[in-house]
Amino acid sequence: MKSVKLFLALGLVTTVGLSSNTVDAGEYSSAIAQRGQSPIAEQDRANTAIMAQGGEEGGEGGTELSPGEQANADFQDKMSGAELLSELQKGGYVIYFRHAQTEKDYADQVTANVNDCSTQRVLSEEGVQQALTIGDAFASTEIPVGKVTTSDYCRAWTTAALAFGDYEKNPALNFLPFEDYTDQQVEQMKANVTPLLTAVPEDGTNDIIVGHDDLFEAATGIYPDPQGMAYVLKPDGNGGFEVMANLLPEEWAEL
Repeated sequence: MKSVKLFLALGLVTTVGLSSNTVDAGEYSSAIAQRGQSPIAEQDRANTAIMAQGGEEGGEGGTELSPGEQANADFQDKMSGAELLSELQKGGYVIYFRHAQTEKDYADQVTANVNDCSTQRVLSEEGVQQALTIGDAFASTEIPVGKVTTSDYCRAWTTAALAFGDYEKNPALNFLPFEDYTDQQVEQMKANVTPLLTAVPEDGTNDIIVGHDDLFEAATGIYPDPQGMAYVLKPDGNGGFEVMANLLPEEWAEL
């Protein structure tokens, strides 16, 4: 079944030329419907033909770790395995996903048009599979999902669509259009994303955020790496949160 879903999702790229933004949305909707969830939002269907091309926020690479990268490398789970799964099944957590894998890693903050997938990086075949794997794991482990919020960028909402079906875009999750950030711009991104990280989900559900590395680092000091990495946060109801765990796409099925 998983291979069928992947085939349906990726098969769209053969329906039109890469320079076109028109696509037969039925096949992509079928990939989502395999999971019994709503198809992708109407306004986004035209962009899915190039979903398997392109390929991450800038600033990665090199051998010396930045403070945020070091924080990611040093992070220790406060919960894991069966304990973490049990807590997530009860609800009350915010799960922040960095979008799934793209083919290339380059800074497109300056030039990307969020309304046109052909101007930006989008999911690779591996990224599509990662998103499907995440969605399958949530379904099989019965982790309850409440709100699903994404940035406007194609690699974010396609990750959410493939994994969870329904989603809502929020420009507060967009990185600022600069390749290098000033301290003031970092604070602005922190201010934009923090209300989403601290919002307490409805009883018995977990809220999902699919965004980008820079915003999460601005709010937490942790650079989420690699692509597809998720961090589990526990809002305290008083405007704060605790970072509880991180998981790679394949680790969701291992809980």
